[in-house]
Amino acid sequence: MKNFVFLKVILLTTLFSCAQEKKNDIPIQPDPKNYTTEIIVPDLQIPWGMVWLPDGSMLITEKSGELIHFKDGTKTQIGNVPEVYNRNQGGLLDIELHPKYSENGWIYLTYSSKEGSEKGGHTALIRAKLENNQLTSIENLYKGTPNTTRGHHFGSRIEFDNEGFLYFCIGDRGNRDENPQDVTRDGGKVYRLNDDGTIPKDNPFVNKSEAKKAVFSYGHRNPQGMAINPIDGKIWIHEHGPRGGDEINVIKKGVNYGWPVITYGINYSGSSITDMTEKEGMEQPLYYWVPSIAPSGMDFVTSDIYPDWKNDLLVGSLKFQYLELVELDGNEVTGRKKIVEDIGRVRNVRQGPDGYIYVAVENKGIIKIIPKS
Repeated sequence: MKNFVFLKVILLTTLFSCAQEKKNDIPIQPDPKNYTTEIIVPDLQIPWGMVWLPDGSMLITEKSGELIHFKDGTKTQIGNVPEVYNRNQGGLLDIELHPKYSENGWIYLTYSSKEGSEKGGHTALIRAKLENNQLTSIENLYKGTPNTTRGHHFGSRIEFDNEGFLYFCIGDRGNRDENPQDVTRDGGKVYRLNDDGTIPKDNPFVNKSEAKKAVFSYGHRNPQGMAINPIDGKIWIHEHGPRGGDEINVIKKGVNYGWPVITYGINYSGSSITDMTEKEGMEQPLYYWVPSIAPSGMDFVTSDIYPDWKNDLLVGSLKFQYLELVELDGNEVTGRKKIVEDIGRVRNVRQGPDGYIYVAVENKGIIKIIPKS
């Protein structure tokens, strides 16, 4: 009888393990390629963020620190942009418009800032207005501390939810053993603010002593994609794992996403970070990639221009230089497809107000995906 029970436990454990592997072992498929591509904005180096103004023109951030206004085929450099700590992954990062931009004119930017008494830099969030090709009325809304000379894991993306709350993310800044699991420290977090930078009264750690009151979730490594799900309005992110273990996560209030206590990745050297991929009190990813694709940029497709992609998720791959279509059934990943292969290092992807998909590619520019008629 004991042997039977033992064998039953082994069998159930094996079946559970296989089910877990199968869930996240969805092979990527080629796409029929019923589309062409066109370079809309040429000759960009590392275009990190992009948004459209009401007149259809674009604002584009270059990691080096330039903010570009692209209109009618002409690039104009915007002045009075804060100086960035341009080191490795640091620089001028994401850009987003206020949901009521046409009424108030607020533009939000994240960048690696040198401000502070320590050497180095940390991710900061500002808002500003655009007047006569200059940033004006600049307001500092948040800055991570303390500065560090480490040049990686700044994050960062910005998104508004349907209630008008502002979300942004900061990576663990290369200090994985201290920052992500400690809500009194910046780094490895998703933050939530009111649009003016004040702290929402219902943020999860507002009553915790010494906590960073802006923190909404923690235990993250280096999020470089953030988008709002058009169906339920929830904020989704993806984040870089180490060697393997890139994740898609649905952000929930006060939740711990585990890094580095649990992970599906290993060190770049091949050694183990931890033997745990799950732990009570820590959230499992909706999906994870092994091997890593080095994800950057993400957006949901809501446009009727791409009927086969509608309500699915587009994710850029820096490592494999393609755009990945993550097919969804609710919160379940059901398939993966390669879109525009060998395009270059994809830094960002966004659906424009015209319904077309635009892809920012390093050392190339902004590319438009056009379905074949």
